[in-house]
Amino acid sequence: MVFRKLPGVSASGMGLRLSQKFVFLLFLSGLVTLCFGALFFLPDSVRLKRIFLSKTETQPVTVGSGSENDAREHLKRPKNQGGMTPARGETSTKLKSLSRKPPVSYEATEERLAGGKAQEDLTLPRSKTESASAKATSSDHGANSDTFSYNKFKGCLLKPPLGRDNGKPSDPKTNERREKVKEMMKFAWDNYKRYAWGKNELRPLTRNGHIGNMFGGLRGASIIDSLDTLYIMGLMEEYNDAKEWVQTSLDLNSNGEASLFEVNIRYVGGLLSAYYLTGEELYKSKVMELGEKLLPAFNTPTGIPRGVINLGSGTSWSWGWASAGSSILAEFGTLHLEFVHLSELSGNPIYTEKVMNIRKLLSKIEKPHGLYPNFLSPVSGNWVQHHVSIGGLGDSFYEYLIKSYLMSDKTDGNAKTMYYGALEAIEANLVQKSPGGLTYMAEWRGGILDHKMGHLACFSGGMIGIGADDGAPEKRQHYMDLAAEITHTCHESYTRSATKLGPEAFRFDGGGEATATRLSDRYYILRPEVIESYMYMWRLTHDPKYREWGWEAVEALEQHCRVESGFSGIRDVYTMTASHDNMQQSFFLSETLKYLYLLFSDDDLLPLEDWVFNTEAHPLPIIRKSCLQDEATQDKTVSE
Repeated sequence: MVFRKLPGVSASGMGLRLSQKFVFLLFLSGLVTLCFGALFFLPDSVRLKRIFLSKTETQPVTVGSGSENDAREHLKRPKNQGGMTPARGETSTKLKSLSRKPPVSYEATEERLAGGKAQEDLTLPRSKTESASAKATSSDHGANSDTFSYNKFKGCLLKPPLGRDNGKPSDPKTNERREKVKEMMKFAWDNYKRYAWGKNELRPLTRNGHIGNMFGGLRGASIIDSLDTLYIMGLMEEYNDAKEWVQTSLDLNSNGEASLFEVNIRYVGGLLSAYYLTGEELYKSKVMELGEKLLPAFNTPTGIPRGVINLGSGTSWSWGWASAGSSILAEFGTLHLEFVHLSELSGNPIYTEKVMNIRKLLSKIEKPHGLYPNFLSPVSGNWVQHHVSIGGLGDSFYEYLIKSYLMSDKTDGNAKTMYYGALEAIEANLVQKSPGGLTYMAEWRGGILDHKMGHLACFSGGMIGIGADDGAPEKRQHYMDLAAEITHTCHESYTRSATKLGPEAFRFDGGGEATATRLSDRYYILRPEVIESYMYMWRLTHDPKYREWGWEAVEALEQHCRVESGFSGIRDVYTMTASHDNMQQSFFLSETLKYLYLLFSDDDLLPLEDWVFNTEAHPLPIIRKSCLQDEATQDKTVSE
């Protein structure tokens, strides 16, 4: 380094002072570098990085509604990172037929191809659990009205969550069937615990665990999905094992690429449900931590979240197979129930704001024939292609509209308007009657009908049923009839197979009705949607046929899907020679068995007057704002 010589100062003296300064500056710069380096490289330092990043750089953890910088960063991503790379060489063509749980359908198909739930009279163990939770929550009873109080919430329920006698039916035959479903749950759970504990799902044939690539490094999907099922069934030893795992082993500090949709409906939904049923603060703290990690997915120019998020860095992008980097209707449309409850628990409106922004955009943009296509650009806010389906890619968006209205104690008028508007468009364009008299929902591709109905679309019978009372009064019976007809069609898809289990998709062309005419549609992966509609239709009508149909499904599951170490999907429902896919899906424990148990229980077990079920069958309470506010006012008066 060359220094200028200053006049009137000796060369030797100046040299000494400069060298001292130089050493000091080196020490200071090294210290600063060390401090900043620690901020950037210590684990979980993303929020600290955000403080020092320029506003012109990508800030993936920012929780604003959108950012052009985020869009630019997404465009700069190398082509092989622009979306989730299909695992093990799966082609994007196969991925386009994804389900209400898109990556699950993909993975199950891949495996198929490769072979490869509080009241005074509870049982003693559950009463002990509730006593512990009551102690944990008693301190918040007189808390500030802005703080969520579990006691206030319980006081706003119309009925005890688990009924007068845990929902036990008085009819011995029905109770015997309920006990059988409970045994199936215990069998599935015990084998998961024995061979796949802590993994996401059980492979019952090879007796090992499956992790998969949907949850970004999160583990224990079957545990989180089972918490409420175990609790409502009174399997308290198993429930307590699950709770202990959540407390000691559920690590949310993952750094992998996760499906926003799947993490929300399974982990967020499961933890919320477990908290509302038990009052255990453990679940509340975990779900609030996880909810915050999902917010960066909304950092797009429109606020429409992208489908994939890195839970560690907060970076998000669209699925590689999605048309033109689009977001999927069933994914960004299936966040509202959980996010509203995240705001309720945290007192932070950001979660509700995020999902209401989605609603606002969808209300503004033009909809072809009143229909909502499945693909939307998170950058432009425009539809990418005009494919409409009530099955995979679209289904749970409609489900969450009517359930948002019901969960709001029927105050969410926007959700009601959108739901009935969509239903009218669906009836006008998609609902068809087959030559054999079966009512079904076709798919719409830019005006051309595809006379196919997916197993996933069979939830719509129950959906239309629970919304029948809240539309135009003169249309109530019409909606109930439509719900019954669709549920009947889906039952036919089961009875027309050799195994009495329904295929992944069935068609109404080429001379066949309610049957899978393609080899690729013949598989069954323990899906719940048909049984879901049976449960809702039973509660709405008490027509005994729905319980009989549910029992048919139980017998078929026992005969064809039960193996030595759990339950497995099958590759072809039309052959009696079962070929198993070696996968016990977590939604089998969360949805299929829970809906069967509720079907054979009295209606006061998780009564529909108090609860709605998210799309993974996790019960979430109806939010009665007026009651909660009244309780808060009373608490304040007492404290004064």
